[in-house]
Amino acid sequence: ALTPPMGWLHWERFLCETDCEKNPNNCVSEKLFMEMADKMVLDGWLDAGYQYLCIDDCWLAPKRDMNNRLQADPIRFPGGIKKLSDYVHARGLLLGIYQDVGTHTCAGYPGSQGYYDLDAQTFAEWGVDLLKFD
Repeated sequence: ALTPPMGWLHWERFLCETDCEKNPNNCVSEKLFMEMADKMVLDGWLDAGYQYLCIDDCWLAPKRDMNNRLQADPIRFPGGIKKLSDYVHARGLLLGIYQDVGTHTCAGYPGSQGYYDLDAQTFAEWGVDLLKFD
């Protein structure tokens, strides 16, 4: 039998916690995902076949940039998704990310409707390996 994609997705534990000042240890942020990448390797999850570190909703900035590209929240992801992708890849893991086919994500962030090609190009430039597209 083929093995399904195996990995870690933040939603079940961290939901859409975006207040890093109030809740720094449970906030959807670059720091959280870098810590989880390290933990997946050090605790043996990668060796057990868990390859994907997946970002669910609430990673985005409230608006697209001036060129209509998606952008990560600059406070919670100061290095951007490309930096995070490089960090994850350097540990032998793959990066997955969530986006929505409509005008907005479930949490109200910018969706991909009208920007499918641009968003696909952006994800590719960032080095995203898997897209969870609602």
